[in-house]
Amino acid sequence: METGSVFTAILAGIVLGILGRLIIPGRQAIGWILTFTLGIVGAFIGGFLAEGLDLDVWWQVFLVQLAVAAVLVLLASALMRSSAQNRKPTPKR
Repeated sequence: METGSVFTAILAGIVLGILGRLIIPGRQAIGWILTFTLGIVGAFIGGFLAEGLDLDVWWQVFLVQLAVAAVLVLLASALMRSSAQNRKPTPKR
């Protein structure tokens, strides 16, 4: 990735994190900072994946990045939700 692509991926990652969070129905168990971070990671992974698939059109690359970001938000939310449900409150005596 070129330098301009890195800055674009960071900016797009924030937008992708928000869109990824909006695509998934229901309330997510993750905060906004983690959502932005996952969006940025999704933008980079999706960018490399789109580059490997020889996608040159910007909207095709964006769709791949969005799909990766949505999957990351979904996985993180599911992991956070399951870990919260596995914590059992200690009974008071």
